[in-house]
Order: sequence, then structure tokens, then C-alpha cells
Amino acid sequence: MTGFSWEYEGYRPADERLRESLCTLGNGYFATRGALPECAADEVHYPGTYVAGCYNRLTSDVAGRQVENEDMVNVPNWLPLRYRRSGGPWLTPDTATVLDHREILHLSAGLLERRTCYDFGGAQKLTIRQQRLVHMADPHLAALRTEFTAEGFSGPLDVEAALDGSVTNSGVARYRDLDGDHLTHLHTGTADPDTVWLRCRTRTSDIRIGMAARVTADAAVTIRHEIPYAIQEMTLDLAPGRTVTVDKTVALHTSRDPAISDPLYAAVDRVGQAPGFDELLESHLTAWDQLWRRADLEVPGESGRVLRLHLFHVLQTLSPHTADLDVGVPARGLHGEAYRGHVFWDELFVLPYLNLHFPEVSRGLLRYRHRRLEQACTAARSAGRRGAMYPWQSGSDGREETQQLHLNPRSGRWLPDHSRLQHHVGSAIAYNVWQYCEASGDTEFLHTKGAEMLLQIARFWADSATYDESLGRHRIKGVVGPDEYHEAYPGAPEPGLDDNTYTNVTAAWVLARALELLETLPEPRRRELVERAGLDGGELELWEDVSRTLHVPFHDDVISQFEGYGELAELDWDGYRQRYGDIRRLDRILEAEGDSVNRFQASKQADVLMLGYLFSPAELQGLFRRLGVPLDEDTWRRTVDHYLHRTSHGSTLSGLVHGWVLARARRAEAWKFCQEALQGDIADVQGGTTGEGIHLGAMAGTLDLVQRGLTGLETRSGALWLDPVPLPELSSYGFAVRYQGHWGVRLRLERGLMEIAVPSSDGSPIDVRLPDHAVRLQPGETGRLALPE
Repeated sequence: MTGFSWEYEGYRPADERLRESLCTLGNGYFATRGALPECAADEVHYPGTYVAGCYNRLTSDVAGRQVENEDMVNVPNWLPLRYRRSGGPWLTPDTATVLDHREILHLSAGLLERRTCYDFGGAQKLTIRQQRLVHMADPHLAALRTEFTAEGFSGPLDVEAALDGSVTNSGVARYRDLDGDHLTHLHTGTADPDTVWLRCRTRTSDIRIGMAARVTADAAVTIRHEIPYAIQEMTLDLAPGRTVTVDKTVALHTSRDPAISDPLYAAVDRVGQAPGFDELLESHLTAWDQLWRRADLEVPGESGRVLRLHLFHVLQTLSPHTADLDVGVPARGLHGEAYRGHVFWDELFVLPYLNLHFPEVSRGLLRYRHRRLEQACTAARSAGRRGAMYPWQSGSDGREETQQLHLNPRSGRWLPDHSRLQHHVGSAIAYNVWQYCEASGDTEFLHTKGAEMLLQIARFWADSATYDESLGRHRIKGVVGPDEYHEAYPGAPEPGLDDNTYTNVTAAWVLARALELLETLPEPRRRELVERAGLDGGELELWEDVSRTLHVPFHDDVISQFEGYGELAELDWDGYRQRYGDIRRLDRILEAEGDSVNRFQASKQADVLMLGYLFSPAELQGLFRRLGVPLDEDTWRRTVDHYLHRTSHGSTLSGLVHGWVLARARRAEAWKFCQEALQGDIADVQGGTTGEGIHLGAMAGTLDLVQRGLTGLETRSGALWLDPVPLPELSSYGFAVRYQGHWGVRLRLERGLMEIAVPSSDGSPIDVRLPDHAVRLQPGETGRLALPE
């Protein structure tokens, strides 16, 4: 493994699912898992291809109930290419003798290289070398080059390339009781002597899919159609030491694409006009070079290598092509079927990084939320609330996609799922709107679509709050916080918790920002918004009141996760670790024992501590002051310690948030959690989950940990604010950001010195503020700032 490649040696079936996820190639429009082209989907391999935003809804009979689920669709497989000595069996690493096998993911090139050497006995060997790309310049193209080299023998080699429409959604074992057969109306055909096509559509969303494949080889190509396959066959003449090449070029379109009349016609036309592999590779490399120049992090050592892998997968899921699509942030990337491809709150961890490199992508992702604002308002009305209630899980149209039941694989039981009560997703959307506009300077978006979302989310929180005479404060009841373990009070007949601190504090922040925005909007635009939303002075007075009086519970001089948290039982953490080893999914363990995690002071992931992730220490103290609740450093430190010892880290986001918070609160332990965040997917720390798709929020969050967490970088009040945290394990790093029209502002920290270089342009100067002084840097100027000890 080098800084710009990721290499696997040897063939180990048990590792294939993990490798396939981490070797996924994509371009923001679609992605294909790193499965071997000669291997079909089975218990070892899963060659999935996913198009951003392509969903389908099916109903299944589960535990005696009709359950509806919407999935990101596994579209027809363009990869298949298999081979055999004439008259022999098809060769795969599972069925033939393998002398050598390696896969190299070239991060800088967006290229997956594979080399396998098969042993035919004696001195006879066949070496396969493949290069695969999903084109970053033309998002509808992919290509596979296969080179065959014989040693010690000559003779014919049968090769069969295909488009496979038999695929289903079956990549996640615990979903296999659900209907995953999303494709229908499959047809295949021939376009040219070297080109076949396949078309189909999704069963209920009626998205039409067109795919075309062109094969180029030094041999005659024959075509046959066996629905659901379109097959191209050839026989290669092998001779010792001579390499024979087969190139397969594929085009993919769907009826969701703009500027096409028919997806099949578009695919056939595009593949017909596509250049050869070498020329495709050249333009693909140029596109990746440009992405790396804009986004790369300069971090030394092993951490830098892992961060580059994380950045690679973020860019493949959310590339500049994404900006023009109606898609959100799929929590597991375009890399697998876990979470059914749904959009959660993970953009909270993704957009802060994109804002400073690809703001056009952030804007596109926020437009996905704005297009579903009306649906969120409808959901709020259905719940008896005003404003916008965004769903915890979103898909095609913005309705709530959270499953009604979830399977505990440890007990085998289907259980009610109440995670739809995580209404704090609305605050995450509002936070992302604000952060994007601060970083980009996009006042047009803030004054239009951003303002519309902020005001309706604020309205929802104000209407959700009820006044408690005995407390003299407002309360928000019946929610679930980011922790996710706690869905109800012990023995309670109904789900939901009261006064989740994270929910209440972020709701207060949203209300304060909405009021601030109304004050600063141009008067004509403010009048439009007020008239359209039906806002009046009384409602705005309520917003002001609620933003200052939401209840924050405490126990034992620490902030409570929710009202009553301190009354829950303590868990025997040491005992459970001794009995089970890995207790990250403590909820499943306790349920299988007939118990419930609702009874205990135990968290799956950061909840209260998420506040230290979103807000700098000064901003968090300011928020608590606005609420009339004192928060000093000692109280926060006690709070951090309290939850640190009561969290099982059942989410890849947990280590990230704890590392971020501890870098400020207790530096000595910070790096341990940062390392866990870095290892989350490459080491599959959640025990098999990465094979179902990477954890995009955690990957992007590690990038942002370096970009904002360790630098203390904030974009607010028209300035760049910096308050670096010197971690001994990572004392030297650098990156470039795009800030309010300045492309490539380079920051570098090394041994107590921060260097900031502003590229030459006709732009305005940049104000940079550190804890003890401020500077103004003109375009073309470099500032070298000594950091306080």
C-alpha cells in the first residue's frame, strides 16, 4: 500500500465482500462494487451497480405484517466477462488453482487493477490482468480491459462477455426476507456487430434503464440473447508469451437523466461514440487529477494513506456530477445495499468538508432537501404540527422511509423500529444550510431556498415545544436522540423520550438563526417570506421565547442525555465485555437476553457530546447562556467523562465525534478515537458491515477532523476563524480550501506555525482570526502566523 494505491494480495473468500466495497469505483452518477467480473452473486461475491437516486418501492410479508420498503436499486450488472480453455470449465478463483492473485486500487487514477495467475499443471499457466474504470469525465461510461497471457501452452480460449439483467437486491443477509426483485420488462438486443443492449424498468417507480456494451477484440464476436442476458462470445488464439486483449465499454442511462429522449437510445448512441480504452483512460485521468488538486489532504504516514482512501470514496459518491442530480447523501455511499441506500442525517458529517472544496455539490445536496420541503410540511401537518418535519430516512420523494420493523440477527426476532422519532434531522438540515452559506458566501441561496427551509424547520420546533408551568421552561417530548439505543422509558407503553438535550439545544440554535436571518434579509424578500409562510408577530415572539427557555436536564452535575436519564440503572460494562467481547451492538445483546437497553445508562454513540462536535466551545457556551443555563469548562469536562464511560460505540460515527471532542476537552485520549474512526471501514470494526457498503459520514468526517477539527477552522461572520489543537500524533498537515470565491486558499500547520497562502485573483481580502490576533490577507499574499502554546 502506498499513498495513492490500496493493494490486496492473495485470494481469501472470507474477505471478498469487504474488498468489493473498498474497491468500488464510481463517479457520483453511478458506482460498481469491486467484484471479479467472472464471479456471479453468491455467498462470497456481490457485484452490485447503483445509480444515484434510483429507487423502487416494494411490499413484503414480514412476521405476519405487510411491510413497505423503498430500496436503492441494484441495476443490471455490466461487469460479466468469463473465460475457459475450450471444452473446460469456466475459470474462477473459487473453482481453479490460483498461483497468484492481487488487486490494486489506484486512488490517483480511479482505476482498479486485478492480476490473477491460474495453474493448469506442469508449466502451463494463464495470467489475467484487468483494468477497470467508471469514467469520471463522462458519468455514463465504464470500461473493462482484460489481458490474457499464456505460459507453457497454446490454443483457443473461450471468452464470454454479458449484460446481466437477472440481478436482485440481495446483498444484505438480514433483508433477504424482504422482496428484492425490483426489475421487470427485461429485453435485450443487438445494435451493431460488436454492440449489445439491455433495457428494463423498475417495478413500481417505473424508472426505465438502458445499458449498452461494446466489445473490442482481435477475434470474431458472435452474439446470442438468453433473457435476461445479452451475451457476446469470442474465441481467442493464445500463444506462449503473447498477450491478447479484450476491451468492454459500457454506457448506462436512466429515464431520470436530463437532455435525453430515451435511455436505451442514449446508451446505444453513447457507447457507439465512445473512444477506445486508451483514450477513455486519458480523459478519466485528467478528471481525477483535477479532483485531487482541489481536494487532497497532505497528511504524513499511515493516517494520510487512510485519509486518501476515505477522500477517494467520498469523491466517487459525491462528485461534481452530483451537483446536477436530484439526490441526497446515501449513508452507505453507492457501495452496497445497507440502509437500503437511504438518506439520513449523514450530510451533517459530509457537507462541512464539501463546502470548502465543492460548494456546488453541497448546494445540489441541499436542493434535494428543498425539493422535499413540501413533503416535510405535509408530514408535520399529519402529526398535528406546523412547519417542516423532515424524515429520519429519506429516499425518492421525501416521505418517511424508516422501516417499521428491524431484525435482530442475534435473536432472530423482528422488532418495532421507532427511529423515525429522530426529528433532530431537521436541525441537521438547518445547520448544513447555514454552514454552506457561511463558507460559500452564497447569499442568493440563503435568502431563497435556504431561508424557506430554515423558517419552516424553526416553526416545527416552536410548535413542538410545550410550556411547563412547574419548570417555567419549554419542553420537547416524545423524541429519540442521536444515541438511538434509547427509544422509550423502561416499561412505557409508548415510544419517545422527553427533553433530549441534543434535540432541545439544536432546536434553540435553529430558532435563533431563523430570527437572525429574518432581521438581516432584504426587506422585500423578508416581506415575501412572511406573507407566504403566514408569519405574524405573535409567532415570532414565541420563537424568541422558546429559543431562550428550552429545558436542559442535568443529573449529578453533568448534562443529562434526556429527562430521567440519571435514574436509569448502571450497566455492568466489564461483565458484558468479558461475556461477549465485542459489545458495540449492546442493544442486540440485551434484547437477545430478554432485556432492554432502555433500562440502562448506555449509549450506542455520541448524543450530548454531539454538541461539542457541531459547536466550538465558545459557541456552545453562548448557546447555553441564551438558554439561561450556565456551562463552564468543568461541567463540560465532567459531561464528557460521564458519557465516555457509558458508550459502546456501535456506530462508526462515534469514534469520530469522541476524537473531535476529546481533542478539545482531554487531548491525551483523542488520538485513540481518531484512529478508531480511521480504521472503521478498512478494518471493518463493526463486524461485517463494511461489506454491505462503506460508512460515508465517518469517512468524510475523518477528512473534516483534519480540516476543521484540529485547526479549529470556522467560517462565520465573514471571516476564517482558526484555533488549532496541537496533537503530538498529527503535528504536520496541510490542505487547500475554496472560500467565498477564492479557489485554493492553502493552509499548512507545522511545529507551532500556521501558514496561509491566498492565491492571486481580483477577489476581496480574507480576514483570518486567531484567539489572540487577527490578520487580513490580500490575494497573492502569504501569512505565517505563530500559534499560541
